[in-house]
Amino acid sequence: MKHAILSDIHGNLDALEAVLASAKAEGVDEFLCLGDVVGYGAQPRECLDLVQTICSHVVAGNHDFAVFGRIETEFFNAHAKRSTAWTREQLGEERLEFLGSLPLVEHCDGFSIVHATLDTPELFGYVHSTYDAFLSLCRLPGDVCFIGHSHVPITFTRRRFITYSFESEVTIERGVKTLVNVGSVGQPRDNCPLAAYAIYDSTARLVCIRRVPYDVDAAAHKIREAGLPEILGERLKYGR
Repeated sequence: MKHAILSDIHGNLDALEAVLASAKAEGVDEFLCLGDVVGYGAQPRECLDLVQTICSHVVAGNHDFAVFGRIETEFFNAHAKRSTAWTREQLGEERLEFLGSLPLVEHCDGFSIVHATLDTPELFGYVHSTYDAFLSLCRLPGDVCFIGHSHVPITFTRRRFITYSFESEVTIERGVKTLVNVGSVGQPRDNCPLAAYAIYDSTARLVCIRRVPYDVDAAAHKIREAGLPEILGERLKYGR
């Protein structure tokens, strides 16, 4: 079975539609979302409606909870705070309730999904180091967990030591715990502007990180037209 795993869409409908087209062309059977559907981008309603329609599992990101009001934005930068307030105004009660009701972690058939970390998912910490990865891998019931949040595709593997890799294809070995960051659909931050997502073939036990071109200029223009901080659109052009 092929699973398309999306994360950090951030209201970028142009990127989301390009990723969905890519995944469908690869014969994906199921879509899952690791959170942060909203925030930063100019089309949160459209992105949220699409995700609700196509994804069989959705977990909460920190921006999703912040827009709902379930967490505070005191640690957000000024642009993120402004985006959060603007996004909240764009969503009706039903969409806001959906965001607020999302679980933090889901254990699916043979793998787990979470936005940030498995050890303290409610804190929305980042997995930047092998030690960060170790803490999550210790809580992993199966062989593989998919995460987002940092917007950078990277894989951590636990054998005798924790190692990491930026390879775009990863084999999930039986009995070897693996943590895969699938990158960001709508706000890549690894110096590559292409939208990122993962395909997990659970039969072949193979993860492939895909990069997809989309109309970045159109997405940036929509952000400016919405009156959001211009930097949120400009950074899309550079993937950082």
